Amino acid sequence: MSNMNKHNASKHSVRPFRLGVVVLLVMTATLLLLWRSVDLHVLSKDFLQHQGDARYLRVMPVLAHRGMIRDRNGEPLAISTPVDSVWVQPEDFIAAHEQWPRIAKLLGMKVSDLERLVLPRKKREFVYIKRHVAPQLGVQVMALEIPGVSLQREYHRYYPTGEVTAHVLGFTNVDDEGQEGMELAWNDWLQGLPGSQRVLKDRLGRVVKHIELIRKAHPGKDLVLSLDRRLQYLAYRELKRMVIRQKARSASAVILDVRTGEVLAMVNQPSYNPNDRGQLDGANYRNRAVTDVFEPGSTVKPFTVAAALESGKYSPQTLIDTAPGVFRVGRYRIRDIRNYGRISVSTVIQKSSNVGASKMALAIEPDRLWRSYARVGFGEATGSGFPGEVSGVFTRSRHWRDIERATLAYGYGVSVTPLQLARAYMVLANDGKRLPVRFLPPAADEQEIQVEQVMPVKIARAVRHMMESVIQTGGTGTRAAIPGYRVAGKTGTMKKATAGGYSDDRYIAVFAGMAPASDPRLVMVVMINEPRGEVYYGGEVAAPVFSRVMSGALRLLNVAPDDVSTRHIKLAGLPPALQSGVHP
Repeated sequence: MSNMNKHNASKHSVRPFRLGVVVLLVMTATLLLLWRSVDLHVLSKDFLQHQGDARYLRVMPVLAHRGMIRDRNGEPLAISTPVDSVWVQPEDFIAAHEQWPRIAKLLGMKVSDLERLVLPRKKREFVYIKRHVAPQLGVQVMALEIPGVSLQREYHRYYPTGEVTAHVLGFTNVDDEGQEGMELAWNDWLQGLPGSQRVLKDRLGRVVKHIELIRKAHPGKDLVLSLDRRLQYLAYRELKRMVIRQKARSASAVILDVRTGEVLAMVNQPSYNPNDRGQLDGANYRNRAVTDVFEPGSTVKPFTVAAALESGKYSPQTLIDTAPGVFRVGRYRIRDIRNYGRISVSTVIQKSSNVGASKMALAIEPDRLWRSYARVGFGEATGSGFPGEVSGVFTRSRHWRDIERATLAYGYGVSVTPLQLARAYMVLANDGKRLPVRFLPPAADEQEIQVEQVMPVKIARAVRHMMESVIQTGGTGTRAAIPGYRVAGKTGTMKKATAGGYSDDRYIAVFAGMAPASDPRLVMVVMINEPRGEVYYGGEVAAPVFSRVMSGALRLLNVAPDDVSTRHIKLAGLPPALQSGVHP
């Protein structure tokens, strides 16, 4: 009995002990939880907040919209359109490797492409897998809900005129930075300043909330060029047509406004489409009109004649004996295509006599001939500011031998770009005044255009008048004629320089001219490199391009006809597509 009582007493004493232990444990756990709560919400709040933010709070760039490029009439030439770029957070994306085939198929990629892009960069936090996709495709990508995949809004440059203005505008790279042409020259002006913002993302990397704007983005400024899109289309169409017909290696054409020096059109062949980055060919990037030089041949004879007239030894009526069509200078022979006999200085221009031009050059002081060429801009860049523009080649007179002076008179021994030659002709068109060449129209608040008188007015007008005979019956450039307008110009056909001399079957055909000749408004140079058709003369290959383009340009600009003898002719209108400026 006593043993039974002892057992019951012991049992009753254990129960309070156990209860106390349980209560103690519960109280301890409660205190620990309270302490942990205080620690998480008070003591470690900053650390935890930082860790949470590091996982879901991101600072993202706010891209600046690149400025638009327009022509002189406000027509768009370069536009930035919104697109999406697909990027991944490698750690999360690699963990979802089994879903890679889905996104690869949607993006037109292979799984191996994703592995090549992501796996070597698995320690990074940001890797692009596809740049510049259409927004609709971006929506489909995010609908896959693959961990680590996100979109970033960017801008893609689009060129409505495509290859027509490619060489002047250039293009941008995938990061919207100018790489060629005016896109490069004015990149800082067009690009603007990007901003940044703080956003909250979900576990899939999607932006669910914009927290704050850290720095506001400043969009790029628009750029207005001096180009006239209508003239650009017209020049491009006609130049390309002739290049195809003649199977030429390349070609360039430039139109300048005589009054301001503005470039109204500048085209080259071959060209490229800046909208198709996959087909970009580096060999076609360069703007040949400002980067490629050639010996201008007979197109420099007007400046030789100008030097001769200024010397006082010659007048337009002075006779020069070119018989028998061959002129010996030392051991060299200079030839005309036929024996012209005794002809006037004016006829030297009309018939493009090499013998006559050489005799005049040798009869005047070398410095006078050098100044005649140098003052119109040969040997120096035009100052247009176009990236990669070259200055050509033109040596000082003290280095000339007699044969060099003689050949210089008809365009050998000097190298120019099409733009340089056009600027030189602008001096003749502008009564001896030289203007800077520009790709931007004058600003409203701009001071008066810098003009330099480099040739006497009467000399410039006399040479211009002689150049009209080139287009008239008996001249070498009759195919440059424009019904209703007087045209002044000069043809040129040059053999191409090769190793050890000049080629006998490779030529450059050129026509340089202005209209209307009574009061020139436009100057144009057409250069065809290595025409391989049945004809290769400048008057047969380049002059027709000048005629068709200049005819349309004068009408588009509402320049009044000045040829009194043909005023009764009803001039044909332009095609409706050309009138509206739409590419035919």
